[in-house]
Amino acid sequence: MNTKSRAYLVGGGIGSLAAAAFMIRDGNLPGENIIILEAASNMGGSLDGAGDPDRGYSMRGGRMMTTDNYECTWDLFKSIPSLSDVGKTVFDETVEFNDRHKSHSSARLVDRWRAKVPVTSMGFSMHDRTELLKLSQADEEDLAASRITDWLSPGFFETEFWYLWSTTFAFQPWHSAVEFKRYLLRFMLEFSRIDTLAGVKRTIYNQYDSLVLPLQAWLKDHGVQIFTDRTVTDLDHKLENGLFVVTGIRCQGQGKSEVITVGDGDFVFVQNGSMTDASSVGSMTSAPKKLTKADSGGWALWEKLATGQSNFGRPAVFSSCIAQSWWESFTVTMQDTAFFDKMYQFTGNESGIGGLVTFKDSNWLMSIVLAHQPHFLNQPDGIQVFWGYALFPDRIGNFVAKPMADCNGSEILTELCGHLRFDLETIASANCIPCRMPYITSMFMPRMRDDRPLPVPPGVKNLGFISQFVEIPDDVVFTVEYSIRAAQMAVYQLLGIERKIPPVTQHAKSLHVQFEALKKAFA
Repeated sequence: MNTKSRAYLVGGGIGSLAAAAFMIRDGNLPGENIIILEAASNMGGSLDGAGDPDRGYSMRGGRMMTTDNYECTWDLFKSIPSLSDVGKTVFDETVEFNDRHKSHSSARLVDRWRAKVPVTSMGFSMHDRTELLKLSQADEEDLAASRITDWLSPGFFETEFWYLWSTTFAFQPWHSAVEFKRYLLRFMLEFSRIDTLAGVKRTIYNQYDSLVLPLQAWLKDHGVQIFTDRTVTDLDHKLENGLFVVTGIRCQGQGKSEVITVGDGDFVFVQNGSMTDASSVGSMTSAPKKLTKADSGGWALWEKLATGQSNFGRPAVFSSCIAQSWWESFTVTMQDTAFFDKMYQFTGNESGIGGLVTFKDSNWLMSIVLAHQPHFLNQPDGIQVFWGYALFPDRIGNFVAKPMADCNGSEILTELCGHLRFDLETIASANCIPCRMPYITSMFMPRMRDDRPLPVPPGVKNLGFISQFVEIPDDVVFTVEYSIRAAQMAVYQLLGIERKIPPVTQHAKSLHVQFEALKKAFA
């Protein structure tokens, strides 16, 4: 690789930030030769988090993390200095934080009687076990574009396991059987402890403050050029000896349009698709607007590139059915500790220990999580923040006679207090900001293998894809790891880096892990 090469990254999500770091750390590309173009006003993509005590804090969500998996993620963050603990890396501070705050949920599921549901048993019938084993051993070619419901009977979706697994990972019964199988294998280590979430690891703050900010700071220290409010609308290209070659980047922003010339020896990395495209937020008095692809541009570039290029995937497979890919989250800012105090009395878990609390009989299938406080870098003492989400926001509530989609923050809190049997005075100081995400689980849509491009598709010279919508054998989407692994694969291949990429840990092949999973399945 020529050290005079330039690299252009379209999109400022965690994948692009990781790609830039890998080019500097492992490819010896000077940071000033790397340009990131982001359409939004902040970096981080789906790993967002912002706000203040007066206006309220808001984040669309956070991905589940472990230190037993996430090989590429920790390979990267072992090199990134912490912003809050001088002399330590992000990996160091995360491990130390989790050693001090070990996850152990005592109230993972709560029923309609406000009783904590015992979940030492997964609730399987022998028929459920047989079907689940058959699905987990099926070839992906046989699973093809089938749905989970094509392989598992209706009774399976009433088991304690399904409530635990689906709310931990946000699966719906109509989602891809392939992705469900991959999760079963990738997280088989978590199968035996899914009831306590003992394998879940958390960052000190929300993932924007704990992962994005230190990585962005490291990149800036190395001279990486970051441009926000820049929307890439198209890529100019040509065929050269039968290879697809990007020659220009068409960009809009700052009130002007421009074409950035991509020279010989330069590279372009594109974040294709977006699981948080067309997101909208509401307030205590208004529900989020119902936006669609027409209101945003997160899919437009991939759709243009894929037209006439079969090896660039099929974006329509993932973006054509909002009814099957959306749900809604909410972030609550409290001016006092009343809600947290009552939750501690009820669950027995201090904040940051219990993880998700799911109301299994909730029409919305609502869950909340009380993270360790403070959850934001700028969060003052006395302010408390928690997050929640619901998988069925199109259904009428149990305590509010309207769908969650039509509810403002105040109504969502009323529904929550109804399930907990808390007086409304408990949330008198609360500011609840709901967020609607029409494509949040679009990567789980049933699909064929070639519906997603490879990180570096065959027949290209200088283009790579980095996102949740690329094909990586054995790994699972909807994780920080997937974006970072895609970045590492694309960068290493295009730049010719010989350093070995950390392999996916095959926990499912461990006899010990298999034995523990079987014990749990037959409990």
